[in-house]
Amino acid sequence: MTVRAILDTKGHQIVSVEPDAKLSAAISTLGERRIGAMLVMYKGRIEGILSERDIVRVLGERGAGVLDQPVSEVMTRKVVSCRQSDTVAAIMEMMTTGKFRHLPVVEGERVVGLISIGDVVKWRVQEYENEQEALRTYIKTA
Repeated sequence: MTVRAILDTKGHQIVSVEPDAKLSAAISTLGERRIGAMLVMYKGRIEGILSERDIVRVLGERGAGVLDQPVSEVMTRKVVSCRQSDTVAAIMEMMTTGKFRHLPVVEGERVVGLISIGDVVKWRVQEYENEQEALRTYIKTA
């Protein structure tokens, strides 16, 4: 299976914030949308990613005053991405090795989606359930 299959099921919507937005505003968006990360983008280009981990880390280091600082001061700048043609196994390995839970999907210069480890797990569970059902049907008809 490929990343495209997950996106076709999940959807291609992308939540993003500009680098100069206040961290407090980004946190509000994360909470309202009930998501764990968002892309930091400027003029359609990925500048970074902001995750719950980034927020917790910076609050621990700098305190609540950081809430008035721009997202660019907090975000992770090195963003690993994948393509729609990448396999689910390949992105699982990337996420496990890199110890991150969110992966932007990029085609050329365009961001076409964002995959979370939760999306991957949900997809894999559904895949296993479909295989089990196919085996049960096969056994019943054999």
